[in-house]
Amino acid sequence: MKKFFTNRKFNFIYSIAAVFLMWLTWIICYYAVGNELLIPSFSDTMVSFGECLSDARFWTALGNSILRTLEAFAFSFLIAALCAALSLFLNPLRSFFQPLMVFVRTLPTMAAILLVLKVSFGNKTLASVIVTSLVLFPMLYSQFLAAFDEVSSDLREMAKVYGLKKRDRFFKIELPLAAPPLLSQTGANLSLGIKVMLSAEVIAGTANGLGYLMQESSLAAGIAELVALTLVAVVVGLFFEVSFYLVSRFTIRWKNDRN
Repeated sequence: MKKFFTNRKFNFIYSIAAVFLMWLTWIICYYAVGNELLIPSFSDTMVSFGECLSDARFWTALGNSILRTLEAFAFSFLIAALCAALSLFLNPLRSFFQPLMVFVRTLPTMAAILLVLKVSFGNKTLASVIVTSLVLFPMLYSQFLAAFDEVSSDLREMAKVYGLKKRDRFFKIELPLAAPPLLSQTGANLSLGIKVMLSAEVIAGTANGLGYLMQESSLAAGIAELVALTLVAVVVGLFFEVSFYLVSRFTIRWKNDRN
């Protein structure tokens, strides 16, 4: 127990040291460049950060971007889960899906946005959601397959011996055992989703989104505001990662207690 708390203490210290190093690098670069149009001061950025938090338009844009990301993630998650489940029980489908996943995974984001804008008749909000889904979908599919593949073959053989139906086997064995590793990666997936969503909003010009505010700040040479908005995106991504890390730890502890 003492060793556990000691390790957590040192991990926390190392994390604080990393944050301090990034802050110090920012300060050094600011004074080395000496041009606030390229690198804003830390104080100006914090002032812009505070102004964002007091602006109703900012909260509307942030809420829209998060909601769109959650929509894209939910859609990708469900489709990836379905495809992975089919691949689990029908092995030929795994070979069938493989080239499709490679194609979607390697599709350039810029080209995808432009193509989706054409197909959706200029619906910029829909285009941002679809493009984010296309980025997340193959990654989630691979994570589902990896989680299912880690399930013990002995458990599967036992399920067959006892005549467990495939549906019951999936919901009572495969999915519960795959849940902890999947949850541990969900935060990182949502963090990536936020990043892709903001990029899509900037390129597509999606109104009422955080990416759109970033584009406005860039065009108006508001570098401090742009960096402040970027910090907001980092904080949101960090919130997702920490939250789902804690949830995954809880599920692992719950599973161990049941065992």
